[in-house]
Amino acid sequence: MILVSKYLVPKGYLGLTFFPFVFLKKKTLKQDAVFINHERIHLKQQLELLVIPFYFWYVLEFVFRLIQYKKWHLAYRNISFELEAYRQEKNLEYLKNRPFWAFLKYLRRHDF
Repeated sequence: MILVSKYLVPKGYLGLTFFPFVFLKKKTLKQDAVFINHERIHLKQQLELLVIPFYFWYVLEFVFRLIQYKKWHLAYRNISFELEAYRQEKNLEYLKNRPFWAFLKYLRRHDF
């Protein structure tokens, strides 16, 4: 379910996915197929990890990346979940054929 709330989305971000919701900062983002695909990839990731473990893993990996890169944005962009979503967001057919736990192949990639 897609909801619009400029108050729930952190400053500096356009959207936030918190299963089963996708929160958008602006209503116009609902029409952005690439952006929505990115957020739907996160929904799939959350489902695969049974939701709560996803958030635990996400935060843990973010902290690791923050120590590694020492910059918030670089740490965020190099989280395996984000790497997968950014790499595949333009492929609007991706979720139809996405392998189970596909984010794992991005775990070792650090190229943003």
